[in-house]
Amino acid sequence: MPRLVDKEETMTTIGFVGLGNMGSGIASNLMAGGHEIVAWNRSPGKVDDLVAKGARRAASAGAAFDAEVVFSMLADDAAIEAVIVASGALDAARPGATHVNLSTISISLARRLEALHRERGLGYVAAPVLGRPDAAAAGQLVILPAGDPAAVEKVRPLLELFARRVWPVGDEAYRANVIKLGCNFALAAMIETLGEAGALAAAHGVDPKDLFAVMTETLFAAPAYKTYAALIGERRFSPAGFAMPLGLKDVRLALQAGEEKHASLPIGSLLRDRFLEAIAHGDGELDWSALSLVSRRAAGLEA
Repeated sequence: MPRLVDKEETMTTIGFVGLGNMGSGIASNLMAGGHEIVAWNRSPGKVDDLVAKGARRAASAGAAFDAEVVFSMLADDAAIEAVIVASGALDAARPGATHVNLSTISISLARRLEALHRERGLGYVAAPVLGRPDAAAAGQLVILPAGDPAAVEKVRPLLELFARRVWPVGDEAYRANVIKLGCNFALAAMIETLGEAGALAAAHGVDPKDLFAVMTETLFAAPAYKTYAALIGERRFSPAGFAMPLGLKDVRLALQAGEEKHASLPIGSLLRDRFLEAIAHGDGELDWSALSLVSRRAAGLEA
């Protein structure tokens, strides 16, 4: 349940930029916590539901940055460059505002954003999240904030409104993005492994769900394995909680981060090619758990 604003606390005006699958649930929890939301999205229709709940519509991303705290949840580096940097939104920010960036981005952009905010006297917290859209809507995300400790503490009560755990990971904001990329890289590798193991079982006439039931109750009794084994076993790939191109994007970012430091990621190269194959086969609108279909096709189990 969202933590309601304490009587001793004052309502915060929060700008929110990016109301996709994750952003909408997060913004709703902030509103349920008693705060005012000024929202903007590149597709204006996405703001309608939030306005119906009492949010205010921002005329532009820059207008959303005229707030004490601003959250953004955008898809990738290009979106952040266009919406927040090139648009002049940072220059329009309220003096002393704190920007909380929830997106999964490259390490190079993470470092650049730290500098851009510092030059403008703005607070900046990188706070990527672990969890799918259902967890965002339920206020059960794991949040990985990093940045100036004073800025992190300022926004922590807001983060707690949509988190089951707030897990600070350092005083330099980019550290949060390194950890998030590592987590998503490991998740992608897990999906590939489940897909291959499931295809092996199916090729011998064993329902992959029987294999996954054993795995997730013994060897891999962890939430992520349970979630993705169920999606793969039941073939619940649509609607996408995390679309295939986003998985490809995160694997590419991990490979890029590895190359910057000469850290070899051979599994990453395999994953990139598997994602490309899935998208080329027409699976781009599906959840990234549909990566498992690549292994099934390779085993002759799919057309």
